[in-house]
Amino acid sequence: MIGKIKKFNFKSLFILITFALIFTCYFFNNFIFAGVYILFFFISIFTTKNGLKIIKKLHLLQNIRNEGPANHFKKSDTPTMGGIFMIIPFLILLLIITINLGSLKLFLLLLTIFGFFITGFLDDYLSIKKKENTGLKTKEKLILQSVISIIFILLAYEKNLISPLITVSDSWGINMNIFILPVSFLVLVGISNSVNLTDGLDGLAAGCSGIVFYGLGTEILLKEQQELFVFSILCFSMSGICLGFLKYNSYPAKIFMGDTGSLSIGAIMGSIALLTNSIFTLSIFSGIFIIESLSVMIQVGFFKITKKLFHRGKRIFLMAPLHHHFELIGVKEQKIVENFWKINIFLVILGIVLKINL
Repeated sequence: MIGKIKKFNFKSLFILITFALIFTCYFFNNFIFAGVYILFFFISIFTTKNGLKIIKKLHLLQNIRNEGPANHFKKSDTPTMGGIFMIIPFLILLLIITINLGSLKLFLLLLTIFGFFITGFLDDYLSIKKKENTGLKTKEKLILQSVISIIFILLAYEKNLISPLITVSDSWGINMNIFILPVSFLVLVGISNSVNLTDGLDGLAAGCSGIVFYGLGTEILLKEQQELFVFSILCFSMSGICLGFLKYNSYPAKIFMGDTGSLSIGAIMGSIALLTNSIFTLSIFSGIFIIESLSVMIQVGFFKITKKLFHRGKRIFLMAPLHHHFELIGVKEQKIVENFWKINIFLVILGIVLKINL
């Protein structure tokens, strides 16, 4: 059905996820999840629309890196740091739920996401202040992410909030023992940076994130563990937030989420997956983010190796991350984003089917 849609845009994606969520709610006989999704979709539209006016007044505008595709220079001076108006509503929801339930899991989740939010905010602010595309240095950003992640993982592991058994199905899992600590670190820091790298085309990261959060919320419901349902609520609220933001972020983007949004979104995915033992399915749902990240690592690694061997670095892709490679071979930006969304939808379907049948 998706393949027959000539123009798969923001509206198409919103309708598809909305109907999928209604079906999910019907299956579980609980429509509160759809209610939360719709509520935060409209909250996100409201906060982004009004936040856009604030950002314009404060002149918080995007700087385009010189190494990027030439056609991206027209995006210079687009309002950025839109992630503020995505993540703050989510943090408020999480704070309210945490206070009401008094859950240590939710408290750790709140602190972790807030930490990544501040890291992204600092990076965006310094980038604008210096009038360059980079704010924090790569090492500085990685150190902050690492410290936050290590604190979260050690506390969660000590309190038995992270299971060493990575569940593949109800009857099969992989016991990682103490190795769950480095795996958790890779999941949290890895997915955060992967979403950040994917945020290079209008609507790409926001659309894929909305799809992944729907999938993650549904997968958690399939576990049929009452105490985890709150995490489904959080996932569906984030799906609504991402799609609400997408209204203004889809091509041509009126606003960018910046690192404030992308780092936080990845941290939400990773930390929820760790706390609900959904690492396996998240790795499938997040295929687009993972491929984008791998394309950068492959490009950098291949360049360094060939430079050592032949005294001249060679490249596999015209440019990394992967979406830039497709741009440079002539594929239109909207088409790249559309196809990546479709692949992400397929990955979510695949992950849910595997969850049900394994």
